[in-house]
Amino acid sequence: MSRVFDEKYDIAVIGAGHAGCEAALAAARLGLRVLVLCVDLDSVALMACNPSIGGTSKGHLVREVDALGGEMGLAADECFIQMRMLNTGKGPAVHSLRAQMDKRRYHERMKAALERTEGITLRQDECARVLTENGAVTGVETALGAFYSCRACVICSGVYLNSRVHTGEYHRDRGPSGLANAPLLSGSLTELGFELRRFKTGTPPRVASASIDYSKMEPQYGDVPIPHFSFMTEDLFKEQVPCHLTYTNEKTHEIIRENLHRSPMYSGAIHATGTRYCPSIEDKVVRFADRERHQLFIEPEGLSTDEMYVQGLSTSLPRDVQEAMLRSIKGMENSRIMRYGYAIEYDCIDPTELDAALMSRRIPGLFFAGQINGSSGYEEAAAQGVYAGLNAALFVKGEEPFVLGRSDAYIGVLCDDLTVKGTNEPYRMMTCRAEYRMLLRQDNADLRLTEKARRTGLVSDERYDRLMLKKERISKAFSALERAVPESPELVSLLREKGYGAIKGSVRLSALLKRNGIGYTDLMRLYDLPEIGREAQEEVEAEALYGGYIKRQEEEIIKLRRLDGERIPEGIDYMSITNLRTEARQKLAAARPKDLGRASRISGVSPADIAVLSVYIKAFSEENHEDDSR
Repeated sequence: MSRVFDEKYDIAVIGAGHAGCEAALAAARLGLRVLVLCVDLDSVALMACNPSIGGTSKGHLVREVDALGGEMGLAADECFIQMRMLNTGKGPAVHSLRAQMDKRRYHERMKAALERTEGITLRQDECARVLTENGAVTGVETALGAFYSCRACVICSGVYLNSRVHTGEYHRDRGPSGLANAPLLSGSLTELGFELRRFKTGTPPRVASASIDYSKMEPQYGDVPIPHFSFMTEDLFKEQVPCHLTYTNEKTHEIIRENLHRSPMYSGAIHATGTRYCPSIEDKVVRFADRERHQLFIEPEGLSTDEMYVQGLSTSLPRDVQEAMLRSIKGMENSRIMRYGYAIEYDCIDPTELDAALMSRRIPGLFFAGQINGSSGYEEAAAQGVYAGLNAALFVKGEEPFVLGRSDAYIGVLCDDLTVKGTNEPYRMMTCRAEYRMLLRQDNADLRLTEKARRTGLVSDERYDRLMLKKERISKAFSALERAVPESPELVSLLREKGYGAIKGSVRLSALLKRNGIGYTDLMRLYDLPEIGREAQEEVEAEALYGGYIKRQEEEIIKLRRLDGERIPEGIDYMSITNLRTEARQKLAAARPKDLGRASRISGVSPADIAVLSVYIKAFSEENHEDDSR
């Protein structure tokens, strides 16, 4: 059926949260016309939950988004009110940057980025239907009756899709923070053949700062010198705002236990699946009954508001219970709630319906990113957003997709986990999910990804030039470190200071740098080494200290790539391979992986199944080759 469209675009992005912003910016920066539909422009890049960016493993994702040319890291560096590097007592593989944001300023900063980027049209309207013709995307229809043509669509609906909010006995169909939800698109996705599921997340109450006694709490200060997310950011100088630490206690837990029957999670009002790794305070008290207390971080929501976010107290308990349990906490005895906590459930898809580029395997041009894919978190959403937006642009241009593997990036791990393994609960990125985390450190995200993304056009000349300068500095440093130096009083003093005995004869500077506790700066004080800057120095120290581990992981990656390179013919009938276990046949038939690497990561497919499948593929290919030659 021919249709008259109101306006024509290359790509439509549905939603303007953290995924939608990155998707739209990526596509527009590649020269395409992009329509962004958002149910409420006041919700652009909204931090409906924790007003922070980064954290363990999440900081890695922000650095990778930045390395690909995304916006989140730059915006975070402009809008933070406190910046801290986490896990510094552990190895560099798990160092992760976390920043407390000025929530309103971050929203304004990201909205301005959309408004000022050529090619983006930002519009307040709800997407009601995705239009297709001959099985491919042709446009979108809105709740206000507009029809827009597009060749690709990126759905980034966050937690708004048919969402419902719960606080005690109060239940309403609405979005987060009192905003409208998006009830119409779910029906269209069902018509297109997607099986929708219900997931849940939650948020804690916000408390008036003036009602808190901070003298009873432990202050948490930011780092000096101030680190930053973006490789394009120069050194930062600003006064940082402290957060504060307090704890629940037995009285708090008693109040919660006495009122569990009033929690919608336990009364049966909520049927959606909640997140395992960010549980509500009700869940914590029930699941960890032996714990005497739980940490609570009191975090400012911004410089222009008195609201304080009570991290660790996510809840959907009734209003009066929230007030009672807060007032049982040290320093919160006279606290006044400004916003009550709530749980929110929403529709999402099964991400195993997507390919490695986050495009539907059934509907060309239809991409998904963020919580619609079953993930949780701003950083996971932004990572999928820049990835899906970039690939949607490449799809429209007729170019090959940009695909990251598990050995390339945390983004590769995230997307591979979702599209191959799937998830039965809101997915959260964690360092333990990355097999090659020694290689996938946050400090080398630009070295890993910027050159790789260069061919797409998303990486600016300025960013590329800065990367080349960093690589040059690293190379000079390694060359200088090959110098052998003799024993000297100054070297003996340094070694003694770091807890080492004296050397005999001479030693290479690179060997000294391998010793834990000896840094590049220590050696610069004694020897003529090039000044390379803090970022390059982090890379040099990590490579020197963990070179052996890194080499072993590189060897493992070679093996993985052999599996990834072994393609699976499209015509294989898995159900006919009798030597495969029944579960493996069913899982492989449903997923239809393109190569043995992806097949090996499907839950329920064992190494023995992969060995059987490898033998079968060779026989299958040889048989078909013989048939073709006849």
